[in-house]
Amino acid sequence: MGFDTLKDEDKRYIRSIVSSERFSTGESNLDLHSRDMSGHRASRPEAVVWPKERAEVSRILRYADQRRIPVTAWGAGTSLEGNPIPLQGGIVLDFSQMDSILEIRPDDFQADVEPGVIYKDLNHKLRHTGLFFPPDPGAGATIGGMIANNASGIRTVRYGATKDNVLRLVVVLANGEIIEIGNRASKTSSGFDLLHLFVGSEGMLGVVVEATLRLVGLPAEFASAVATFQTVEDAGKAVFDIIGAGLDPAALELLAPECIDLINRQKNLGLHISPTLFMEFHGPTRNHLTEVMGIAEGLCREHDCREFRPGLDREERDRLLEARYALGDMIRQDRPGHVRISIDVAVPISAYPEMIAFAREAARKAGAGAAYTFGHAGDGNIHLVIETERGNREAWQRIKEANRSVVHKALALKGTATGEHGVGIGKAQFMEAEHGRSLEWMKKVKQLLDPHGILNPGKMFP
Repeated sequence: MGFDTLKDEDKRYIRSIVSSERFSTGESNLDLHSRDMSGHRASRPEAVVWPKERAEVSRILRYADQRRIPVTAWGAGTSLEGNPIPLQGGIVLDFSQMDSILEIRPDDFQADVEPGVIYKDLNHKLRHTGLFFPPDPGAGATIGGMIANNASGIRTVRYGATKDNVLRLVVVLANGEIIEIGNRASKTSSGFDLLHLFVGSEGMLGVVVEATLRLVGLPAEFASAVATFQTVEDAGKAVFDIIGAGLDPAALELLAPECIDLINRQKNLGLHISPTLFMEFHGPTRNHLTEVMGIAEGLCREHDCREFRPGLDREERDRLLEARYALGDMIRQDRPGHVRISIDVAVPISAYPEMIAFAREAARKAGAGAAYTFGHAGDGNIHLVIETERGNREAWQRIKEANRSVVHKALALKGTATGEHGVGIGKAQFMEAEHGRSLEWMKKVKQLLDPHGILNPGKMFP
C-alpha cells in the first residue's frame, strides 16, 4: 500500500492544530522516536507531534487518512519487539503530554486516565487509597502502550494482564471518528466485545485517548520466599505443582543460575547461584499465609529443592523484586558490545518444564556468547535472551535459528509466539503458523477499521 511523504503544506496544517512547540522535525526528536528498547533496526519518522487532547488526535488522523500519511502512536518506547518503530516514516504521535489522571473513583475500584500516564505514577497516586493497578511490565511503560501490547508482568498469575484490568476505552479511528467502547460496569453481556479487539492491537486499529481501569485492593498481608533447585527443569516442575495445588500465588518467578549470578554482581544480593523460584502470596491474615507457605515448601521439596527460605522481610523482598524488574537492563548493560534476541513465549502450564528444557538446549546448541533464562513461571511465560558479539554473522544466524526453533516448539505445545511483548516486527514471521486461517480475518478487521492502512503500518502481518 502506497503512502505519501510529509509535504510542507502538511506540516503547516498540523502546526495549525497543535502549538508550534508540540510539532518537531528536528534531528534529535526524529532519532529519539526511531527505535524502541529492542534490537530492531531504527526507522525515523518525518515528524513528531505531542497531542494534548482527543480533538487534536482526531483532526490529525482524519487529515493523515485523507492524505495517506502513516501515523504511529508512541508511549514510552520501552517495547521489545519494535512495536512503535515508524517503519514507513510519517507522523509519530507521542502521548507523553497527554498524561492526566482524570478521575479516581475508589468506591468503584476504578480510575479514568489518559494514555500517557505512566503506570508507576498512577500507583504512586493511588497509594493512599488502598488500591493499585496490578499489571506491572517493569519498565516505565505508559497506560496507552500497555493497552496496545496487552502488557502483563510479575503479578499476572494472580491479577491478570492489562486486558483483564481495562473496562472502557475511548478510541480515535483512522478516519478521525471518536468512539467509546466498554463501560464502567464490572461486567456486561451487551453486544460484541470490541474492547478486547483494541487491547493488544498495537495501535493498528485505532488510537486510545482515554481508558477506564479496574483497580484492586492492596493485600492485607503478603509472604515471600526464595527456593533453589538442582536444575531449572526441577524448578519448572515445582511451578506446575504450586499452580495445580490452587495456592494462587501473586508472583511466581523463575531465574536460572546465570541470571542469579548477574543479579549478584550488579545488585550485591548474595543469592545462592542455583535455579531459583521467587514466590509471593497475598492473603487476609498471617496465619493463612503461613499455611500456604508450608504447602508450597512441601511441593518444592518433592522436586529436589536445595533450600527454601521463607519469611523475606519487606526490604529483602523489595530488593529482589527491583533486581527482577531490572534484569533486562542488566543483561543489556553487562555486554554493551553484544547483540541479542529476546525470546518471549508462553505455553500451557503442564508443558512448562518441557519448554524450559527445550529452550535451554536450543541456546546451548547455538553456541552463543551468553544466554539467560527467566520468566513469569506462574503463567507459563518463558524469556530466553541469547546474545553474541556484534559483527559475528555466523553466530547471529545460529541465534536466529534458535529463536525460530523455540517459537515453533512453543506453538507445537499449543502455546504462543509472544506471551507479553507483542508482535511488532520480530514476531510477525510466526503469525501465520500460530493463527492459520484466522490471520486472514485479522487482516479483514484491519481493512475494515483502517482501509488505507495508515495506522502503524508494517507490523504484525508477515
